[in-house]
Amino acid sequence: MMPRSPAREALNEPARKGSLGEKRQRAGRFAQKSFSLGAAQDLRWDKALDMGEAMEDEELSRKLAPGK
Repeated sequence: MMPRSPAREALNEPARKGSLGEKRQRAGRFAQKSFSLGAAQDLRWDKALDMGEAMEDEELSRKLAPGK
């Protein structure tokens, strides 16, 4: 029989514990913190896709301009 590798043990041990029905400690209540991103208040986020397309168009026209 082959000796068990540490990686294999690390993967198999939680599976064994779960299949044996061992009681787990209940995790505490999750609370997501929110932070201000500091975005400009005059920017319309619903138009972000249009802005991205316009920026991409400008970049492509700059790259394709004669002399480049």
